[in-house]
Amino acid sequence: MSEDNFAGNIIVNLASLPDFLRTPILKKRMIEFFSKDELDKKEIINNALEAGPTIPFLNFSKLFKSWLKIIANLSEEHREGMFLAYITQSLASPEKLISFNLDGILEVFLELEENEKETISNTIKKIIGNLNAEERKKILIMIPNNAKNHLKI
Repeated sequence: MSEDNFAGNIIVNLASLPDFLRTPILKKRMIEFFSKDELDKKEIINNALEAGPTIPFLNFSKLFKSWLKIIANLSEEHREGMFLAYITQSLASPEKLISFNLDGILEVFLELEENEKETISNTIKKIIGNLNAEERKKILIMIPNNAKNHLKI
């Protein structure tokens, strides 16, 4: 990871923190994300997609679960904005997803409370439904079948 990947460096550091420290810091950073301009948001997402696979999965899974729990409790507008940013960047650079443990990520999602899973799933379905046909086809190819089944898409 490059030295100028500040967002990535923050993500790596957050992953190693205990929950009681990680969650409030992560929530603050996520709220700050929405005040950034589109170029900065794109850079943050790119950096996060680069940093994620470099984190040992045990630490990554704790960070990802915290992220999901926080995002499930954000407003629909913010939740949609965050997921749309990741989906858009994944469509632009699908190769960045190759290094992720997608089955492990699904397992983390399945550990959430039912209402959190439903909230996240509904937001993702809405975003995918609003994509144009080509983008929708591309994103559905990237999502593993078992994840599509659990997301009900």
